[in-house]
Amino acid sequence: MPIAHSHASGMKGLRTAGDLVARMQCSKNMRLKDAKEYVAKKLGVDVLQLTDEYIMREIREELNIGIITSVTNKAKGLSAKANIEEVLGIKINGCEQLLRNQLP
Repeated sequence: MPIAHSHASGMKGLRTAGDLVARMQCSKNMRLKDAKEYVAKKLGVDVLQLTDEYIMREIREELNIGIITSVTNKAKGLSAKANIEEVLGIKINGCEQLLRNQLP
């Protein structure tokens, strides 16, 4: 996790796609290059655009997968993570636990 975290920080984390790339590295044991390519494909952008704050801000708002500043009517926290699950096609433990706790 420390290596994935340092790469995510280097990609500006939530400001761009660093958090998404790190999530793929940790959850699917992907190498950095493969994780970047996977995320870029899922978001419909070029790998180089993953680090562009302006492009990623628009994409994150459009897909409702969380942004660095709080905006009215946009997903935050677990809501954003649930949307990330759908976009990337993965399972996130926090979302799974929340669903399990809400079921009767």
